[in-house]
This record gives sequence, C-alpha cells and structure tokens, in this order.
Amino acid sequence: MSKIAFPMLSDYEVAIKYLFSHITNSEIITPSNITVNTIELGNKYSPEFVCTPFKYTMGSLIESINNGADTLIQIGGGCRYGYYYKLQEQILKDLNYDVKLYNLVTAGKTNIKKLYKTILKIEPKLNIFKSIYYLLITVRMVKYMDKIDNYIRSNIGFGEYDEFINLKKKMLNSFSKTKNNISLTFKYLKYKKAFKKLKIDKPKKHLKVGIIGELYTIMEPFSNYFLERELAKFNIEIKRFTNVDYLLFTKKKLLRKALKNTKEYMKYKLVADASSNIYWAKYLGINKYDGIIHIKSSFCTPEIEIMPILTKVANDYNVPIMFMSFDSNTSEVGVKTRIEAFVDMIEMRKNKCM
Repeated sequence: MSKIAFPMLSDYEVAIKYLFSHITNSEIITPSNITVNTIELGNKYSPEFVCTPFKYTMGSLIESINNGADTLIQIGGGCRYGYYYKLQEQILKDLNYDVKLYNLVTAGKTNIKKLYKTILKIEPKLNIFKSIYYLLITVRMVKYMDKIDNYIRSNIGFGEYDEFINLKKKMLNSFSKTKNNISLTFKYLKYKKAFKKLKIDKPKKHLKVGIIGELYTIMEPFSNYFLERELAKFNIEIKRFTNVDYLLFTKKKLLRKALKNTKEYMKYKLVADASSNIYWAKYLGINKYDGIIHIKSSFCTPEIEIMPILTKVANDYNVPIMFMSFDSNTSEVGVKTRIEAFVDMIEMRKNKCM
C-alpha cells in the first residue's frame, strides 16, 4: 500500500485528503502545518533565488517523506511554479529519497485526460465511476469552504475571533465525514446558519481592505504571517478574491471580463494572476475600499511586473495601496509594524473624509 502526501495549503488539505482517501486504497499522510522547521528544510535544499512557494512546498514534501510518505502529489501554478515540480523531483532524487512525485496541474492548466492517466499511475485499480462521484463531492466541498471563508473574512473582525475559528474547525471535521452531496449540502446550510448566529458588532462606518497578489502567499496563512488575522484585530472587513474555487472554476471567465474592463491598464492577458489582480484593484477602487494590500513572494516575476500598473490604478481611484513581499527571512515584527502603520493611515483618511 502506497502512502500519499501533498504540500500543505491552508485548510484545503481537508478536501484533498477526502478525495484521495475515497478514490485510492492508499494511506493518506496528512501534511503538517508549516513551521519554522518546514522553512529551514525548504531553504536548505532549494536554489537560493527560487520563489518562496517552492521552498515552502519543498520543505512540506520532505517533512511528509520523513513521516512515511512514498508517493507525493504536487499541483503547479500558472507561472514558473507550474514547471518547478521537475526540479523538486530532481532534488529529492539527489537526496536519495525513494519516492514518486506526480504533478496534477502544469502551468495552471488542467487536462482531464492527462489528470486521469496520472491518477491511474497512483491507483492502478481506479474505479472511474467512484472517482467521478467523489470528485463531484470534493468540488462542492471546496465551493462551500470558500463561501464560508468569505463570510468569515467580512465579519471576524467584529466578533469573537476564537468563536469563528472553533466553529470552522467543527465544520471542516464534519465535512471530512460526509457521505454524499445531499448530506454535504445539509451540513453546509447548518454551519452557514450557525455562523450567522455568532454575535457581531459591525458599525455602519468601518474600514474595508482588499487583499490581492500571488496565490500561494495569499492562501497559505503562514507564508503571509497570518495577515488576515492581524487585520481582523483592527476591526477591518476583509475582501479576498483568490481561492481554489476561483483558480479551478471562475478564473477563465474572469480573465475575459478583466481584459474587457481594464483596457486602460492592459492590452493583453498577463501571466498567472496578474490580469485578475489589476481587475480586482480597479474593483476595490470603484467600490470605495479604504485600502489595498498587494502581497507576493519574493522573486515573483508576474506580480513584480504589475506593481507600477497597480500604483496607477490606486492613484486613479484615490485608494492607498501597500506592497508586501514575503520570504523565509521576512521579519514578523516588521510585518506587524507595517500593518499597524497602514491601518493608522487609512483610518486617519477615513475620519478626515467623514
């Protein structure tokens, strides 16, 4: 029996584990939360100037191997990271790890036929009908997770933080035990109602901040030093667009919309999520958000290239924007200091306008 593992990415490990535990006969090694040890491993065995997501996932994969995994699953992005799995595979070979590494998505594109053949290598006795059945449940699970997360971001800054987090943990645990789409939907509706029952005290005039940028740094809280948690401490409504639902199901449609509605800023599609981020920055400006935070990993070329464009968008709509880069040497104290200064500034602007 093979032992499957995959890099840690926020709470999405619940959905990934659910899928592979039902469509394969393998043991699933749950990835450990990213820690300082994860980063140290990634730094030690990665090229110095490679992007931070590479280092984080490299460290996460090595930790999983040390926990017994022999079959690794990687999901590439729509930039250079989409090709990095080959380099990670070579590094693991050089370290004499006897493991197999499979990439499910290359350069941000999912080919169903290729995906099926890849999973067939992992599970030769794959039942196609059973796989489709549980894939559909997993897709719905991810959509429900993202919907609840959107509600949490909008309201967690105005209620008891621990109440939101503990209820979310219960929901994810319940989702992981679901049997079918009907029971999953009932669970979602149950927890949606429970979240809305949590007491919040949101004033009519409150700060609203939008977060845009590179997908991994946005979605993995440890890689951005729990930026959303820090913002919530200042009673801020948070808007974040990047999630798995967007990446898998709505990105293509949004790109067409972005090109149509941001002609004054870009004439053609940009790589990775750069086009989407320009569109979202304009959206945040039009909808009178108090500030924009653009986050990325160090050496993320697509996001570096659009920084002048984002600055122009912010100037055109008179909305402050803060650029933050994260790597393994980023200081947590420095991050918190910048967040506090940014919040103070947008609060002063808002009070002055009022």
